[in-house]
Amino acid sequence: MGDIKAQIREFRIGEKIRSLRHQKRLTLQELSALTSLSKPLLSQIENELVVPPLATLLKLAKGLKVGIHFFFEDESNRQKYVLTRRDDVKNDDTAPRPSSSDDSRPYTYHSLAQGLRHKHMEPFLVEFEKSEWNEKLYFTHDGDEEFLYVTEGELDFHYNNEIIRMHSGDSIYYDSSQPHGWVAAGEGKARGVAVLYSKG
Repeated sequence: MGDIKAQIREFRIGEKIRSLRHQKRLTLQELSALTSLSKPLLSQIENELVVPPLATLLKLAKGLKVGIHFFFEDESNRQKYVLTRRDDVKNDDTAPRPSSSDDSRPYTYHSLAQGLRHKHMEPFLVEFEKSEWNEKLYFTHDGDEEFLYVTEGELDFHYNNEIIRMHSGDSIYYDSSQPHGWVAAGEGKARGVAVLYSKG
């Protein structure tokens, strides 16, 4: 396992959330009400004890009225591109899911465009774990679109009342304002490239 604390410092997600919350003069309780996330989980995130899953980041982005890119951009970075080499993405270099049971998701992710400023798309390498589906895994976020390309394994994509089995090489583009979620199917884990597009 890689040095997770070092990766959390690199993302600086907790620091960014706390700073923006203070700028907006919000208490943890008020942010909790805006995001439907518990105060203990928000505190863990702000103190960089956990890196939240994408579903949680989307709730935070909506509550704080910022795009998902806010969490992954570096204001000092003036580059016009980000190159991510294969060696930059290792199995032990993905963001850990929170230990808090109220927002655990069966996947880990690695940003493929970390640092680039003012982008509307956010690409991720995602690893999906084999898990039993339950309704709590559904997520929605208004005004956004997503694309997923499965690179390895099998994936059950739950969309509204449909379950779509996806295999390596399959892709799907969808309106993410509809309830959706994913779990690995078949044997072992599945991997894919997900791209989130935010109009805001």
